[in-house]
Amino acid sequence: MTRYPRNLTGHGATPPDPRWPGGAKLAISLVLNYEEGGENCLLHGDATSEAFLSDIPGAQPWPGQRHWNMESLYDYGARAGFWRLHRLFTSRGLPVTVYGVATALARSPEQVAAMREADWEIASHGLKWVEHRNMPEAEERAAITEAIRLHTEVTGTPPRGWYTGRCSMNTVRLAAETGQFDWISDAYDDDLPHWLEVGDRDQLLIPYSLEANDMRFATAPGWVTGGDFEHYLRDAFDVLCAEGAAGAPKMLSIGLHCRLIGRPGKLAGLMRFLDHAQAQGGVWFARRIDIARHWAATHPHQRRERPSTMDREAFVARFGGIFEHSPWVAERAHALELGPAHDSATGLHNALARVFRTASRDERLGVLRAHPDLAGKLAAARRLTAESTAEQASAGLDALTDNERATFQRLNAAYVAKHGFPFIIAVRDHDKAGILAAFHTRTGNATDTEFATACAQVERIAELRLKEMLP
Repeated sequence: MTRYPRNLTGHGATPPDPRWPGGAKLAISLVLNYEEGGENCLLHGDATSEAFLSDIPGAQPWPGQRHWNMESLYDYGARAGFWRLHRLFTSRGLPVTVYGVATALARSPEQVAAMREADWEIASHGLKWVEHRNMPEAEERAAITEAIRLHTEVTGTPPRGWYTGRCSMNTVRLAAETGQFDWISDAYDDDLPHWLEVGDRDQLLIPYSLEANDMRFATAPGWVTGGDFEHYLRDAFDVLCAEGAAGAPKMLSIGLHCRLIGRPGKLAGLMRFLDHAQAQGGVWFARRIDIARHWAATHPHQRRERPSTMDREAFVARFGGIFEHSPWVAERAHALELGPAHDSATGLHNALARVFRTASRDERLGVLRAHPDLAGKLAAARRLTAESTAEQASAGLDALTDNERATFQRLNAAYVAKHGFPFIIAVRDHDKAGILAAFHTRTGNATDTEFATACAQVERIAELRLKEMLP
Protein backbone atom coordinates (compact mmCIF):
# COMPACT_ATOMS: atom_id res chain seq x y z
CA MET A 1 0.00 0.00 0.00
CA THR A 2 1.35 3.40 -1.02
CA ARG A 3 0.13 6.65 0.46
CA TYR A 4 0.94 10.15 -0.81
CA PRO A 5 0.84 12.66 2.04
CA ARG A 6 0.90 15.96 0.12
CA ASN A 7 -2.46 17.69 -0.24
CA LEU A 8 -2.72 19.07 -3.77
CA THR A 9 -6.45 19.77 -3.50
CA GLY A 10 -6.74 22.14 -0.55
CA HIS A 11 -9.86 24.27 -0.49
CA GLY A 12 -10.54 23.37 -4.13
CA ALA A 13 -12.43 25.38 -6.72
CA THR A 14 -14.75 26.99 -4.19
CA PRO A 15 -12.76 28.06 -1.13
CA PRO A 16 -14.71 28.93 2.01
CA ASP A 17 -15.73 32.49 2.68
CA PRO A 18 -13.55 33.54 5.64
CA ARG A 19 -16.16 36.10 6.66
CA TRP A 20 -13.49 38.50 7.83
CA PRO A 21 -14.60 40.99 10.48
CA GLY A 22 -16.49 43.97 9.15
CA GLY A 23 -17.04 42.25 5.83
CA ALA A 24 -13.44 42.92 4.81
CA LYS A 25 -12.50 41.68 1.35
CA LEU A 26 -8.88 41.13 2.33
CA ALA A 27 -6.97 40.36 5.53
CA ILE A 28 -3.37 41.61 5.72
CA SER A 29 -0.84 40.12 8.10
CA LEU A 30 2.30 42.19 8.64
CA VAL A 31 5.08 39.91 9.88
CA LEU A 32 8.32 41.23 11.32
CA ASN A 33 11.05 38.60 11.60
CA TYR A 34 13.27 39.32 14.59
CA GLU A 35 16.40 37.19 14.08
CA GLU A 36 19.23 39.52 15.03
CA GLY A 37 21.25 37.88 17.76
CA GLY A 38 19.94 34.42 16.96
CA GLU A 39 21.81 33.78 13.71
CA ASN A 40 24.81 31.49 13.17
CA CYS A 41 27.77 32.98 15.01
CA LEU A 42 30.75 31.64 16.93
CA LEU A 43 29.55 33.72 19.88
CA HIS A 44 26.36 31.64 19.86
CA GLY A 45 28.21 28.33 19.92
CA ASP A 46 27.97 27.72 16.18
CA ALA A 47 30.75 26.33 14.01
CA THR A 48 30.45 28.95 11.24
CA SER A 49 29.29 32.48 10.63
CA GLU A 50 25.90 33.33 9.10
CA ALA A 51 25.50 33.48 5.31
CA PHE A 52 21.76 33.89 4.80
CA LEU A 53 19.63 36.98 4.08
CA SER A 54 22.06 39.84 4.22
CA ASP A 55 23.24 42.60 1.91
CA ILE A 56 26.52 40.75 1.24
CA PRO A 57 26.09 39.22 -2.25
CA GLY A 58 27.08 35.57 -2.41
CA ALA A 59 27.98 35.38 1.27
CA GLN A 60 29.50 32.09 2.41
CA PRO A 61 29.84 30.65 5.92
CA TRP A 62 33.22 31.22 7.53
CA PRO A 63 34.09 28.02 9.41
CA GLY A 64 35.68 28.72 12.78
CA GLN A 65 35.65 32.50 12.32
CA ARG A 66 33.47 35.44 13.21
CA HIS A 67 32.33 37.38 10.14
CA TRP A 68 32.50 40.96 11.36
CA ASN A 69 30.68 42.47 8.39
CA MET A 70 27.87 39.93 8.58
CA GLU A 71 27.44 40.49 12.32
CA SER A 72 27.40 44.23 11.71
CA LEU A 73 24.62 43.94 9.14
CA TYR A 74 22.52 41.90 11.55
CA ASP A 75 23.30 44.42 14.29
CA TYR A 76 21.86 47.15 12.08
CA GLY A 77 18.52 45.36 12.14
CA ALA A 78 18.37 45.42 15.92
CA ARG A 79 19.96 48.86 16.47
CA ALA A 80 18.28 50.90 13.72
CA GLY A 81 15.95 48.88 11.49
CA PHE A 82 13.71 47.64 14.28
CA TRP A 83 13.10 51.09 15.68
CA ARG A 84 12.40 52.59 12.26
CA LEU A 85 9.78 49.90 11.67
CA HIS A 86 8.41 50.29 15.20
CA ARG A 87 7.84 54.01 14.59
CA LEU A 88 6.22 53.32 11.22
CA PHE A 89 3.73 50.75 12.44
CA THR A 90 2.84 52.34 15.76
CA SER A 91 2.33 55.76 14.16
CA ARG A 92 -0.15 54.19 11.73
CA GLY A 93 -1.82 52.02 14.37
CA LEU A 94 -1.04 48.84 12.44
CA PRO A 95 -1.02 45.47 14.25
CA VAL A 96 2.07 43.30 13.77
CA THR A 97 3.05 39.70 14.35
CA VAL A 98 6.69 39.21 15.30
CA TYR A 99 8.45 35.99 14.40
CA GLY A 100 10.86 36.09 17.32
CA VAL A 101 13.89 33.81 17.53
CA ALA A 102 14.05 32.99 21.23
CA THR A 103 17.78 33.59 21.64
CA ALA A 104 17.51 36.82 19.67
CA LEU A 105 14.69 38.04 21.91
CA ALA A 106 16.75 37.16 24.97
CA ARG A 107 19.52 39.47 23.73
CA SER A 108 17.13 42.35 22.96
CA PRO A 109 15.18 43.32 26.10
CA GLU A 110 14.41 46.88 24.97
CA GLN A 111 12.98 45.70 21.66
CA VAL A 112 10.87 43.07 23.43
CA ALA A 113 9.51 45.73 25.79
CA ALA A 114 8.59 47.88 22.79
CA MET A 115 6.83 44.95 21.09
CA ARG A 116 4.80 44.27 24.19
CA GLU A 117 3.90 47.91 24.74
CA ALA A 118 2.65 48.10 21.14
CA ASP A 119 0.54 44.95 21.72
CA TRP A 120 2.31 43.14 18.92
CA GLU A 121 1.93 39.39 18.86
CA ILE A 122 5.27 37.74 19.59
CA ALA A 123 5.28 34.29 18.01
CA SER A 124 8.11 31.79 18.15
CA HIS A 125 10.63 31.69 15.33
CA GLY A 126 12.53 28.82 16.89
CA LEU A 127 15.36 28.67 19.38
CA LYS A 128 18.04 29.85 16.94
CA TRP A 129 17.96 31.19 13.38
CA VAL A 130 19.63 28.09 11.94
CA GLU A 131 18.82 25.26 9.55
CA HIS A 132 16.65 22.47 10.93
CA ARG A 133 16.73 20.29 7.82
CA ASN A 134 19.43 17.88 9.02
CA MET A 135 18.52 17.87 12.71
CA PRO A 136 17.77 14.43 14.12
CA GLU A 137 14.14 14.31 15.21
CA ALA A 138 14.97 14.09 18.92
CA GLU A 139 17.29 17.10 18.66
CA GLU A 140 14.70 19.17 16.85
CA ARG A 141 12.00 18.24 19.34
CA ALA A 142 14.30 19.35 22.15
CA ALA A 143 15.05 22.62 20.32
CA ILE A 144 11.33 23.35 19.97
CA THR A 145 10.77 22.63 23.65
CA GLU A 146 13.63 24.91 24.65
CA ALA A 147 12.41 27.64 22.28
CA ILE A 148 9.03 27.63 24.02
CA ARG A 149 10.63 27.68 27.47
CA LEU A 150 13.04 30.52 26.71
CA HIS A 151 10.42 32.54 24.82
CA THR A 152 8.10 32.34 27.81
CA GLU A 153 10.88 33.34 30.17
CA VAL A 154 11.91 36.34 28.08
CA THR A 155 8.52 37.71 27.00
CA GLY A 156 6.42 36.70 30.00
CA THR A 157 3.91 34.66 28.00
CA PRO A 158 4.19 31.42 26.03
CA PRO A 159 4.05 31.72 22.24
CA ARG A 160 0.75 30.87 20.57
CA GLY A 161 2.19 30.80 17.04
CA TRP A 162 5.17 29.10 15.43
CA TYR A 163 7.27 29.64 12.30
CA THR A 164 10.66 28.04 11.81
CA GLY A 165 11.41 29.10 8.25
CA ARG A 166 14.50 26.96 7.82
CA CYS A 167 12.51 23.86 8.71
CA SER A 168 12.86 20.11 8.31
CA MET A 169 10.32 17.61 7.04
CA ASN A 170 9.44 16.95 10.70
CA THR A 171 9.05 20.53 11.95
CA VAL A 172 5.31 21.05 11.48
CA ARG A 173 4.46 17.70 13.00
CA LEU A 174 6.77 18.22 15.97
CA ALA A 175 5.45 21.74 16.60
CA ALA A 176 1.86 20.52 16.37
CA GLU A 177 2.53 17.63 18.74
CA THR A 178 3.40 20.10 21.49
CA GLY A 179 -0.25 21.18 21.57
CA GLN A 180 1.11 24.67 22.23
CA PHE A 181 0.23 26.59 19.09
CA ASP A 182 -2.98 28.15 17.84
CA TRP A 183 -1.29 28.46 14.47
CA ILE A 184 1.79 27.28 12.59
CA SER A 185 3.06 29.05 9.48
CA ASP A 186 5.67 26.70 8.02
CA ALA A 187 3.59 26.40 4.84
CA TYR A 188 3.28 28.42 1.66
CA ASP A 189 0.47 26.45 0.05
CA ASP A 190 -2.61 28.66 0.11
CA ASP A 191 -4.13 32.13 0.39
CA LEU A 192 -6.31 31.05 3.32
CA PRO A 193 -5.76 29.16 6.58
CA HIS A 194 -6.45 25.45 6.65
CA TRP A 195 -6.44 22.56 9.10
CA LEU A 196 -3.98 19.70 9.43
CA GLU A 197 -4.69 16.55 11.43
CA VAL A 198 -1.62 15.49 13.40
CA GLY A 199 -2.57 12.47 15.47
CA ASP A 200 -5.34 13.65 17.77
CA ARG A 201 -4.39 17.29 17.22
CA ASP A 202 -6.35 19.52 14.84
CA GLN A 203 -3.68 22.05 13.94
CA LEU A 204 -4.42 25.30 12.12
CA LEU A 205 -1.91 26.32 9.47
CA ILE A 206 -1.74 29.94 8.37
CA PRO A 207 0.35 29.92 5.20
CA TYR A 208 3.18 32.42 4.94
CA SER A 209 4.83 34.05 1.91
CA LEU A 210 8.34 34.00 0.49
CA GLU A 211 7.42 36.28 -2.43
CA ALA A 212 5.54 39.13 -0.76
CA ASN A 213 8.64 39.26 1.36
CA ASP A 214 11.57 41.64 1.68
CA MET A 215 13.94 38.64 1.73
CA ARG A 216 14.05 39.09 -2.02
CA PHE A 217 16.24 42.12 -1.49
CA ALA A 218 18.86 39.53 -0.52
CA THR A 219 18.05 36.70 -2.95
CA ALA A 220 17.89 36.30 -6.71
CA PRO A 221 15.63 36.95 -8.48
CA GLY A 222 14.80 39.78 -6.15
CA TRP A 223 14.10 43.43 -5.46
CA VAL A 224 16.63 46.14 -6.20
CA THR A 225 14.76 49.26 -5.13
CA GLY A 226 12.00 49.99 -2.67
CA GLY A 227 9.81 50.62 -5.70
CA ASP A 228 10.22 47.02 -6.84
CA PHE A 229 8.84 45.80 -3.53
CA GLU A 230 6.06 48.39 -3.57
CA HIS A 231 4.89 47.45 -7.06
CA TYR A 232 4.77 43.77 -6.25
CA LEU A 233 2.82 44.34 -3.04
CA ARG A 234 0.39 46.67 -4.80
CA ASP A 235 -0.23 44.17 -7.57
CA ALA A 236 -0.84 41.36 -5.05
CA PHE A 237 -3.09 43.63 -3.01
CA ASP A 238 -5.15 44.76 -6.02
CA VAL A 239 -5.68 41.24 -7.36
CA LEU A 240 -6.70 39.87 -3.96
CA CYS A 241 -9.01 42.83 -3.28
CA ALA A 242 -10.71 42.22 -6.62
CA GLU A 243 -11.19 38.56 -5.72
CA GLY A 244 -12.60 39.60 -2.38
CA ALA A 245 -15.01 42.02 -3.99
CA ALA A 246 -16.16 39.19 -6.25
CA GLY A 247 -17.05 37.09 -3.21
CA ALA A 248 -13.83 35.17 -2.54
CA PRO A 249 -11.89 37.04 0.19
CA LYS A 250 -8.32 35.94 0.89
CA MET A 251 -5.40 36.95 3.10
CA LEU A 252 -2.04 38.51 2.25
CA SER A 253 1.04 37.85 4.37
CA ILE A 254 3.86 40.39 4.07
CA GLY A 255 7.22 39.21 5.36
CA LEU A 256 9.69 41.78 6.71
CA HIS A 257 13.15 41.72 8.29
CA CYS A 258 14.61 44.46 10.45
CA ARG A 259 18.00 44.44 8.72
CA LEU A 260 16.47 44.50 5.21
CA ILE A 261 13.31 46.60 5.00
CA GLY A 262 14.64 48.62 7.94
CA ARG A 263 17.04 50.38 5.55
CA PRO A 264 15.59 53.76 4.54
CA GLY A 265 15.80 53.25 0.78
CA LYS A 266 13.93 49.98 1.02
CA LEU A 267 11.41 51.21 3.57
CA ALA A 268 10.16 53.93 1.22
CA GLY A 269 8.50 51.31 -0.98
CA LEU A 270 6.73 49.72 1.97
CA MET A 271 5.52 53.11 3.17
CA ARG A 272 4.00 53.90 -0.24
CA PHE A 273 2.32 50.51 -0.31
CA LEU A 274 0.81 51.08 3.12
CA ASP A 275 -0.48 54.46 1.94
CA HIS A 276 -2.23 52.65 -0.91
CA ALA A 277 -3.61 49.85 1.24
CA GLN A 278 -4.81 52.07 4.07
CA ALA A 279 -6.58 54.36 1.61
CA GLN A 280 -8.78 51.48 0.48
CA GLY A 281 -11.87 50.35 2.31
CA GLY A 282 -12.66 46.81 3.30
CA VAL A 283 -9.18 45.75 4.48
CA TRP A 284 -8.58 44.04 7.81
CA PHE A 285 -5.04 44.45 9.18
CA ALA A 286 -4.66 41.72 11.77
CA ARG A 287 -2.16 39.83 13.85
CA ARG A 288 -1.89 36.16 13.00
CA ILE A 289 -3.33 35.19 16.36
CA ASP A 290 -6.42 37.26 15.52
CA ILE A 291 -6.73 35.52 12.16
CA ALA A 292 -6.31 32.14 13.86
CA ARG A 293 -8.97 32.83 16.46
CA HIS A 294 -11.37 34.14 13.84
CA TRP A 295 -10.83 31.14 11.57
CA ALA A 296 -11.21 28.64 14.39
CA ALA A 297 -14.51 30.25 15.41
CA THR A 298 -15.81 30.64 11.86
CA HIS A 299 -14.52 27.43 10.30
CA PRO A 300 -13.83 24.95 13.13
CA HIS A 301 -12.30 21.72 11.97
CA GLN A 302 -14.61 18.75 11.58
CA ARG A 303 -13.06 15.33 11.30
CA ARG A 304 -14.60 12.95 8.78
CA GLU A 305 -13.84 9.59 7.27
CA ARG A 306 -10.85 9.74 4.95
CA PRO A 307 -10.60 6.86 2.47
CA SER A 308 -6.84 7.29 2.12
CA THR A 309 -6.33 6.50 5.82
CA MET A 310 -8.56 3.41 5.99
CA ASP A 311 -7.14 -0.08 6.24
CA ARG A 312 -8.03 -2.48 3.45
CA GLU A 313 -10.84 -4.22 5.29
CA ALA A 314 -12.61 -1.01 6.26
CA PHE A 315 -12.08 0.50 2.82
CA VAL A 316 -13.62 -2.47 1.00
CA ALA A 317 -16.47 -2.71 3.48
CA ARG A 318 -17.30 0.95 2.90
CA PHE A 319 -16.76 1.23 -0.85
CA GLY A 320 -16.97 -2.34 -2.14
CA GLY A 321 -20.53 -1.80 -3.37
CA ILE A 322 -19.87 1.37 -5.35
CA PHE A 323 -19.39 -0.80 -8.43
CA GLU A 324 -22.35 -3.17 -8.28
CA HIS A 325 -21.49 -6.49 -6.57
CA SER A 326 -17.82 -5.98 -7.54
CA PRO A 327 -15.73 -5.46 -4.40
CA TRP A 328 -12.56 -6.30 -6.36
CA VAL A 329 -12.64 -2.75 -7.74
CA ALA A 330 -12.29 -1.32 -4.24
CA GLU A 331 -9.71 -3.94 -3.29
CA ARG A 332 -7.44 -2.92 -6.14
CA ALA A 333 -8.07 0.79 -5.64
CA HIS A 334 -6.90 0.54 -2.04
CA ALA A 335 -3.49 -0.56 -3.33
CA LEU A 336 -3.07 2.57 -5.47
CA GLU A 337 -1.11 5.67 -4.38
CA LEU A 338 -3.94 7.27 -2.44
CA GLY A 339 -3.69 10.52 -0.52
CA PRO A 340 -5.72 13.55 0.57
CA ALA A 341 -6.74 14.16 -3.04
CA HIS A 342 -8.72 10.90 -2.90
CA ASP A 343 -10.66 11.73 0.25
CA SER A 344 -13.40 13.45 -1.73
CA ALA A 345 -16.07 11.89 -3.91
CA THR A 346 -14.35 13.15 -7.03
CA GLY A 347 -10.94 11.95 -5.94
CA LEU A 348 -12.02 8.48 -4.83
CA HIS A 349 -14.12 8.07 -7.94
CA ASN A 350 -11.01 8.71 -10.00
CA ALA A 351 -9.15 5.93 -8.19
CA LEU A 352 -12.00 3.42 -8.53
CA ALA A 353 -12.57 4.33 -12.18
CA ARG A 354 -8.87 3.82 -12.94
CA VAL A 355 -9.15 0.26 -11.68
CA PHE A 356 -12.34 -0.36 -13.65
CA ARG A 357 -10.91 1.11 -16.88
CA THR A 358 -7.75 -0.98 -16.73
CA ALA A 359 -9.54 -4.24 -15.91
CA SER A 360 -9.92 -6.89 -18.59
CA ARG A 361 -12.95 -6.85 -20.85
CA ASP A 362 -14.27 -9.98 -19.14
CA GLU A 363 -13.94 -8.31 -15.72
CA ARG A 364 -15.77 -5.22 -16.88
CA LEU A 365 -18.41 -7.39 -18.52
CA GLY A 366 -18.85 -9.06 -15.15
CA VAL A 367 -19.56 -5.66 -13.60
CA LEU A 368 -22.12 -4.88 -16.29
CA ARG A 369 -23.85 -8.22 -15.76
CA ALA A 370 -23.91 -7.60 -12.00
CA HIS A 371 -26.28 -4.69 -12.56
CA PRO A 372 -30.00 -5.50 -12.32
CA ASP A 373 -32.51 -4.98 -15.10
CA LEU A 374 -34.36 -1.72 -14.69
CA ALA A 375 -37.72 -2.41 -13.07
CA GLY A 376 -37.05 -6.11 -13.63
CA LYS A 377 -37.69 -9.25 -11.62
CA LEU A 378 -35.21 -8.41 -8.86
CA ALA A 379 -36.97 -5.10 -8.26
CA ALA A 380 -40.33 -6.82 -8.13
CA ALA A 381 -38.97 -9.32 -5.63
CA ARG A 382 -37.35 -6.51 -3.60
CA ARG A 383 -33.92 -8.08 -4.01
CA LEU A 384 -32.03 -5.05 -5.29
CA THR A 385 -29.09 -3.59 -3.40
CA ALA A 386 -29.96 -0.60 -1.26
CA GLU A 387 -28.17 1.65 -3.75
CA SER A 388 -30.07 0.30 -6.76
CA THR A 389 -33.37 0.46 -4.90
CA ALA A 390 -32.89 4.15 -4.11
CA GLU A 391 -31.69 4.93 -7.62
CA GLN A 392 -34.63 3.27 -9.37
CA ALA A 393 -37.03 4.92 -6.95
CA SER A 394 -35.55 8.33 -7.80
CA ALA A 395 -36.84 7.96 -11.37
CA GLY A 396 -40.20 6.51 -10.29
CA LEU A 397 -39.33 3.00 -11.45
CA ASP A 398 -40.64 1.59 -8.18
CA ALA A 399 -44.16 2.80 -8.96
CA LEU A 400 -44.87 1.64 -12.52
CA THR A 401 -48.26 0.76 -13.91
CA ASP A 402 -48.76 -2.78 -15.17
CA ASN A 403 -48.40 -1.57 -18.76
CA GLU A 404 -45.20 0.35 -17.95
CA ARG A 405 -43.70 -2.63 -16.18
CA ALA A 406 -44.49 -4.86 -19.15
CA THR A 407 -42.82 -2.36 -21.47
CA PHE A 408 -39.68 -2.29 -19.39
CA GLN A 409 -39.53 -6.08 -19.25
CA ARG A 410 -39.93 -6.30 -23.03
CA LEU A 411 -37.21 -3.71 -23.62
CA ASN A 412 -34.90 -5.37 -21.11
CA ALA A 413 -35.26 -8.73 -22.84
CA ALA A 414 -34.57 -7.27 -26.28
CA TYR A 415 -31.53 -5.37 -25.09
CA VAL A 416 -29.97 -8.33 -23.27
CA ALA A 417 -30.69 -10.64 -26.19
CA LYS A 418 -28.73 -8.37 -28.53
CA HIS A 419 -25.85 -7.19 -26.31
CA GLY A 420 -25.44 -9.87 -23.66
CA PHE A 421 -25.64 -7.56 -20.63
CA PRO A 422 -28.35 -5.45 -18.96
CA PHE A 423 -29.31 -1.97 -20.05
CA ILE A 424 -27.45 0.37 -17.68
CA ILE A 425 -28.15 4.05 -17.24
CA ALA A 426 -27.57 6.51 -14.39
CA VAL A 427 -31.25 6.90 -13.61
CA ARG A 428 -30.65 9.89 -11.31
CA ASP A 429 -29.73 11.89 -14.43
CA HIS A 430 -33.03 11.06 -16.21
CA ASP A 431 -36.77 10.87 -15.81
CA LYS A 432 -38.90 7.89 -16.81
CA ALA A 433 -39.55 9.20 -20.30
CA GLY A 434 -35.86 9.87 -20.91
CA ILE A 435 -34.95 6.37 -19.79
CA LEU A 436 -37.49 4.83 -22.17
CA ALA A 437 -36.20 6.95 -25.05
CA ALA A 438 -32.62 5.87 -24.32
CA PHE A 439 -33.77 2.24 -24.23
CA HIS A 440 -35.16 2.48 -27.76
CA THR A 441 -32.10 4.29 -29.13
CA ARG A 442 -29.39 2.20 -27.49
CA THR A 443 -30.89 -1.20 -28.23
CA GLY A 444 -30.15 -0.55 -31.90
CA ASN A 445 -26.47 0.37 -31.32
CA ALA A 446 -23.56 -1.89 -32.16
CA THR A 447 -22.54 -4.02 -29.17
CA ASP A 448 -19.03 -2.55 -28.96
CA THR A 449 -20.52 0.94 -28.87
CA GLU A 450 -23.03 -0.13 -26.27
CA PHE A 451 -20.34 -1.81 -24.16
CA ALA A 452 -18.42 1.49 -23.98
CA THR A 453 -21.62 3.40 -23.22
CA ALA A 454 -22.61 0.98 -20.48
CA CYS A 455 -19.15 1.20 -18.90
CA ALA A 456 -19.37 5.00 -18.90
CA GLN A 457 -22.78 4.77 -17.23
CA VAL A 458 -21.37 2.42 -14.58
CA GLU A 459 -18.72 5.04 -13.79
CA ARG A 460 -21.41 7.73 -13.60
CA ILE A 461 -23.49 5.63 -11.22
CA ALA A 462 -20.41 5.12 -9.06
CA GLU A 463 -19.76 8.86 -9.02
CA LEU A 464 -23.30 9.64 -7.92
CA ARG A 465 -23.12 7.02 -5.18
CA LEU A 466 -19.87 8.44 -3.85
CA LYS A 467 -21.28 11.97 -3.80
CA GLU A 468 -23.92 10.77 -1.37
CA MET A 469 -21.17 9.42 0.92
CA LEU A 470 -18.30 11.90 0.72
CA PRO A 471 -17.78 15.64 0.22
